[in-house]
Amino acid sequence: MTVQETGPLTTEAGAPVADNQNSETAGPAGPVLLQSQHLLEKLAHFNRERIPERVVHARGAGAYGTFTLTRDVSQWTRAAFLSEVGKQTETFLRFSTVAGNLGSADTVRDPRGFALKFYTEEGNYDLVGNNTPVFFIKDALKFPDFIHTQKRDPYTGSQEADNVWDFWSLSPESTHQVTWLFGDRGIPATLRHMNGYGSHTYQWNNEAGEVFWVKYHFKTDQGIRNLTQAEANRIAGEDPDHHQRDLRTAIERGEFPSWTVQVQVMPAADAAAYRFNPFDLTKVWPHADYPPIEIGRLELNRNPENVFAEVEQSVFSPAHFVPGIGPSPDRMLQGRLFAYGDAHRYRVGVNADHLPVNRPHATQARTHARDGYLYDGRHKGERNYEPNSFGGPEQTGRPLWEPVEVSGATAYGAAPVHAEDDDFGQAGALYRLMSQDEQARLVENLAGFIAKVSRDDIAARAVDNFRRADEDFGKRLEVAVQALRG
Repeated sequence: MTVQETGPLTTEAGAPVADNQNSETAGPAGPVLLQSQHLLEKLAHFNRERIPERVVHARGAGAYGTFTLTRDVSQWTRAAFLSEVGKQTETFLRFSTVAGNLGSADTVRDPRGFALKFYTEEGNYDLVGNNTPVFFIKDALKFPDFIHTQKRDPYTGSQEADNVWDFWSLSPESTHQVTWLFGDRGIPATLRHMNGYGSHTYQWNNEAGEVFWVKYHFKTDQGIRNLTQAEANRIAGEDPDHHQRDLRTAIERGEFPSWTVQVQVMPAADAAAYRFNPFDLTKVWPHADYPPIEIGRLELNRNPENVFAEVEQSVFSPAHFVPGIGPSPDRMLQGRLFAYGDAHRYRVGVNADHLPVNRPHATQARTHARDGYLYDGRHKGERNYEPNSFGGPEQTGRPLWEPVEVSGATAYGAAPVHAEDDDFGQAGALYRLMSQDEQARLVENLAGFIAKVSRDDIAARAVDNFRRADEDFGKRLEVAVQALRG
């Protein structure tokens, strides 16, 4: 905790406050005066102490840390923070749930956001992922519809099982992620005891201009621990801030959580003929095809001093790349490149990146952007255009990432199908990897939610997607749903 400064209490303008217990009134028993400026300032500030909460990932916790590179990766990327074994980079990691409101319980069954900011010497690099390696949909065009089904219904004001399962059952691409979500890892015991994933495919490029596609994995060094639905329900009632409290107190005790960082690397030439679409967010790359390679260690070792300033006002954008790293044709990622920056400019303001938690820590941002809400005047009298003959920042002429070859006419439609692309194969493989006990809990968790659906056709359609993933999976789920629905 920061030690409090001594000295007189002041107004926002720095004037000393004479009385912080009583408002100024017209006589001892009279009404409060408009000139009681300390009162008005306190009330006005209090009314504005919150900003619009995130539509998704509203409920979050975060901490600062350090990423240490443990392997030479210069053959794949020219990123400076990945240039030398032993090099350390300051980071900020925000965990979150996806669907709940800001005050919702930590232990709901929901994916967890895993948003990581690297404060590199070439600017901030944001890796915005989850605790699952896949997602529910393939194209960002469907994202607003998907989230509408997860949030409160505009008529009932509650989350509705009908909406959730109607969308999922009509979107079979979601089967893999739903299998993840309702399995044992759907509710982590703590934020320290779960993995993180970049989820999307990203581009790495080296000094020679060679291109590689990569996926990030953050494997918890604390070991995987999860909650059953019953345990999660109990904790939600007893301590809805369980995950946030656990992370903070562990760091306060000096028990710094850490993750082993791995990447899967695919040479760009492999992508076109790979058996799955390597840019499909509903798919994983099997480790037998591209084994994870250990490259570093992430440790969280410092708590924020103020949750609102540093967690709630923190902003992350997958469009924040550095030289040597760039996007892929992943359609979900492409949509997020716009949506995240647009969201934080709406929520926090056009100068959100000027806030201490968001601004670069290892270099300085040099732009021609000026003014707007909360602009701090940092540029003083510098010219705000380019080119100019007065000095100032200039373009480098070298893009951060390498160009990707494209061909064909503009069109609306699904991505090209690869040899083994389908919506059910990986979900079935995941089910068959589970032990009998894990399978039983998965079926029980799914059946309990599907049974809440009011229409038989939606319930039947939902079950059928899991049957198409694995016949045994579908049969067991059908029996369990029927038993609950009567």
